[in-house]
Amino acid sequence: MNLIAPLVTTDTTLLDLSFTSKKKLFEHAADLFAGAYGLKSTDIFTSLFERERLGSTALGCGIAIPHGRIKGMKEARGAFYRLQTPLEFDAPDNQPVTLAFVLLVPKDANEQHLQILGELAQMFGDETMRDKLMHVASPTELAALLGAWSG
Repeated sequence: MNLIAPLVTTDTTLLDLSFTSKKKLFEHAADLFAGAYGLKSTDIFTSLFERERLGSTALGCGIAIPHGRIKGMKEARGAFYRLQTPLEFDAPDNQPVTLAFVLLVPKDANEQHLQILGELAQMFGDETMRDKLMHVASPTELAALLGAWSG
């Protein structure tokens, strides 16, 4: 089992949404996580936004992994977004983002945080996997794809 599959649920898999900015995406993710896990949306938004201000979380090839540390979280959680309209993210290759994995980790989960980010980067670095992620038809199909992936 990889580290990514347990992080997302069908409720935190969002396909073909559109946002006008990174800020709107972060607001949506903050509300999503707050509703799903009983967290404060303002804490989530602030964490994501502050991390992004340090430097873009876009990897290139249309991928971004916005992430933040949340005080009071017990375990890492994720949300997968496939965007209908690519979003400018200041990527190193100047390509807009279509696939985003929003990752939240407990405030002091340093080793786990790095392991998950590394696995996400490896997964998104696989061109075949990126293509499959672009074409999944449902959150259930995405969950199966993530569950079957092994780096």
